[in-house]
Amino acid sequence: MPKKRSGGGLTTTQQAAKFLGVAALSGAVLAGIALPAAGALGLAAKGTVEGFDEIPSNLKTPPLSQRTTIQDRDGGTIATVYSRDRTVVPLKDISPYMQDAIIAIEDSRFYEHGAVDLKGILRAMNRNVQAGGAAQGASTLTQQYVKNVFVEEAGDDPEKVAEATQQTLGRKVRELKYAIQVEEELGKKKILENYLNITFFGQQAYGIEAASQRYFSKRAKDLKLEEAALLAGIVQSPSRYDPVNDTEEATKRRNTVLARMAAVKTISQAEADKAMKAPIELKVSRPKNGCITAVSGSGFFCDYVRKTILTDPAFGKTDEDRAKLWNLGGLTIRTTLDPRAQKAANEAATAKVNKDDKFAASVVQVRPGSGKILSMGQSRPYGLDQKQNETVLNLSVSNKMGGSTYGFQVGSTFKPFTAAAALEKGISPATTFSTDWKMTLKERDFRNCTGSPAGYADWPLQNELESEKGTWDMTSALGKSINTYFALLEQKAGLCETVEMAKKVGYERGDGKKVVENPSITLGSEVSTPLSMASAYATFANRGTYCTPIAIESIKDPQGKQIPVPKTSCSRAMSEKTADTINQMLKGVVEDGTGTQAGLSDRDNAGKTGTTNDRKDAWFVGYTPNLSTAVWVGDDIGEKSSMFNVTIGGQYYDKVCGGCLPGPIWRIAMTGALDAAETPGFNPVAVPRGKEKKDKDKDKEKGDRDRDRDRGDEDREDGKPGGDGNRFPDIPLPDGVIGGAGGGGGRGQNGP
Repeated sequence: MPKKRSGGGLTTTQQAAKFLGVAALSGAVLAGIALPAAGALGLAAKGTVEGFDEIPSNLKTPPLSQRTTIQDRDGGTIATVYSRDRTVVPLKDISPYMQDAIIAIEDSRFYEHGAVDLKGILRAMNRNVQAGGAAQGASTLTQQYVKNVFVEEAGDDPEKVAEATQQTLGRKVRELKYAIQVEEELGKKKILENYLNITFFGQQAYGIEAASQRYFSKRAKDLKLEEAALLAGIVQSPSRYDPVNDTEEATKRRNTVLARMAAVKTISQAEADKAMKAPIELKVSRPKNGCITAVSGSGFFCDYVRKTILTDPAFGKTDEDRAKLWNLGGLTIRTTLDPRAQKAANEAATAKVNKDDKFAASVVQVRPGSGKILSMGQSRPYGLDQKQNETVLNLSVSNKMGGSTYGFQVGSTFKPFTAAAALEKGISPATTFSTDWKMTLKERDFRNCTGSPAGYADWPLQNELESEKGTWDMTSALGKSINTYFALLEQKAGLCETVEMAKKVGYERGDGKKVVENPSITLGSEVSTPLSMASAYATFANRGTYCTPIAIESIKDPQGKQIPVPKTSCSRAMSEKTADTINQMLKGVVEDGTGTQAGLSDRDNAGKTGTTNDRKDAWFVGYTPNLSTAVWVGDDIGEKSSMFNVTIGGQYYDKVCGGCLPGPIWRIAMTGALDAAETPGFNPVAVPRGKEKKDKDKDKEKGDRDRDRDRGDEDREDGKPGGDGNRFPDIPLPDGVIGGAGGGGGRGQNGP
């Protein structure tokens, strides 16, 4: 009785006999064994196995996972990303030594047999019986290629990989069936080319081109004899014969390949002997994969590009379709990133905030009129090592695109949207309101977009300083960020109209939820993202036309064919006159309002500061006619902390404000990104002014107000006073909202 192995399986002889028996019965396999490669496989092969012709077409030319290159707008490489490091090359770009070496060691009769080598099977069976185990395999290159195709298609799915590699008779027969079809339809040269491009060579290198670059830093077509033999030897066991980790074992294997090449006469014995004496000389190129390798701090932008492809229906109807496109790779993605702007944004983000500070900074820039995102910079570097203060949280974008859970409250940077809504309704910029420094309004006096009252509670609010009482017009109220004025202006313009204007300019919540129609929105109680705010303010720069932000200019597939990409969509949000008027009024913010530390002296520029409840978020959003930049500073980790009596970037601040920290960061980013030769101006327009009533106590309190300006008490959007806590506890304040005095000087004091 035949003996079984200890594990209960069949002996090698039994397995071989069973294998050949099933193969013979299949008819198709028998035909593949019997017929030479050059001949037709015969009708019997196609007719005896049900479904034989229903072989997946991608088995013949399977899509192989390759490197994707992400480029800036000028074609410079930002990063290379891949699930498998591979560059597919034609056979003519593979060294003849490499072709000969892989055939000699893996299938020396490759050009003589069909899909299956009967002589090889019998020889291997005999050797295995003599050795008492599996000493030699019998798979042809074609069979190995078919197996690799199934492994490739399995991707990183463990179950599919196990199925593709399981050592069962059924899988072997399946491989043989497919191998016959592949031989008939592709031919030997194409099979060899495909095999060399699909095979794993260790060290994360898939395909001969990636392997040649990894081990020798050269093209596959330039491989020398001894180098080709080394790589051919790795295929059998990439870990065992890894020349990086075991030179001795790799050398033995290389010499085995050289000896085999001489035996089958693809090289002479003299050539083999000479190559065997040559020491292994590696020139290893370490793989650089993923957005973590992106240049100039552009890892966050790189990741945004990745998220765009994975989430935008333009790149596939389903999540699975889009993931497949990304994982297959081989793409050349030309993006909108401007190298100069990215360098400036990264330098600005790190100039005033250190990576190990408790607080972080985010800078994002958009080109008005095009929607093109030019840069994304952060004070913390992109990466996974928290000990090095790295993060993959993109503070510039929404949660869906890799950002924070909700976004950040925008503070008084929202007020220009209210002003635009008022102007569109025909309310003159000369409109004045006279108020005390604090007031209470009724929520029921504000109507949401369904026509219902916005609520039924009282809405108490106040300005930053007690001295801020009197009469203001729209220009001075924007410059000094007067909360009471904008609450009354929203009431006059309409809550719904204000919310709708914000939507028209691209204002969105960071969590993707609907914008809440609450009266306090005019003071910045709602959350958004730096990208959303930069795009919204670009609408003003573009004279009232909003353009959706985009990061991708073009994509080419591995064959150089263009893949359609989403284009920016532009729509008119307000009249040109309204935008021109807003531009003139916001110029005042940087000239003599809360943003004086941000203002540029060599060109037209405009912007708005914003500081939120308890100074947990600080903003400056501003623009020139050709560049819009949003800067946010705040706590990005866990429970948000207030920015009172803090040291950030080595500078002490008794309280951080939009004008004193984000403002200077904005100035650095804008100065570095803009070309000094290009200085377009805003369209000039006369802005009517109202008659402002001077408060009788103003002269007496001017010194106090100026002192507070120097300390940074500018435009908190909930009316909560600057300082440690609420100086007026009898006034309840809405969550997340402040505003106030006009200076924004924010004198940072040098810490120890």
